[in-house]
Amino acid sequence: MAFLAAALLARRTGRWRQRWLLAAAVLLFVGGNNALFNAATRAWEAPPVPLSAVAPADAAVLLTGVTISKPPRDRVHLGQGADRLTNALWLYRAGKVRHIIISGGLATLQPKAGRVPEAQELATLLKLAGVPPQAILLEPRSDNTRENALFTKALLDQYPDIKSLILVTSAFHERRALACFAKVGRPATPFAADFRGTSPPSWLTYWVIPSTDVLTRWGTLVHEIVGYGIYRVVGYC
Repeated sequence: MAFLAAALLARRTGRWRQRWLLAAAVLLFVGGNNALFNAATRAWEAPPVPLSAVAPADAAVLLTGVTISKPPRDRVHLGQGADRLTNALWLYRAGKVRHIIISGGLATLQPKAGRVPEAQELATLLKLAGVPPQAILLEPRSDNTRENALFTKALLDQYPDIKSLILVTSAFHERRALACFAKVGRPATPFAADFRGTSPPSWLTYWVIPSTDVLTRWGTLVHEIVGYGIYRVVGYC
């Protein structure tokens, strides 16, 4: 929109109008191109791991950030990334872990009135799925990835028998989360969920026709890459 506005204000007879229009067209093509976004996402995301390739561990750490605050509050509402929960359940049901540690407090970007920590909400769903309460540990204070690692470490200091961890979070978030856990002395094995990158299809429209949905998805990826860079600079990971 800024480039188009600049083109509108530029002199009709000058070259800048053409340059601004060209810049807008290039940005639209790059920012809305499924193929370019998919390639960037697959390069950033942690790769999928078959259950059969996962070595048994003492616990899976399930990071929250997948619930939605909306009425009625008589049940848990899940949004994008809900297969973080199902992936942790898969690990438990497959006998890969003995415990599931759920790390996450109240989402800071959502209304807090009447809400309970996300860790508690996801624990409710795991219990409904048949996971015994004694197999679930809660870390209900953290509001970001740095705190996920710090507060989970503090929790695990009370459980010296839990040593090896499998970290379950969205594939695009796995890189930063793993680095934060390693930084606090609790390295983990990745088990990524919620993949945003897909196998590229063969049809021509996928490669050449822009999509407004891709413009939105670029925001999530860029936000995560910038967040990882900031965490590295300040020493969180």
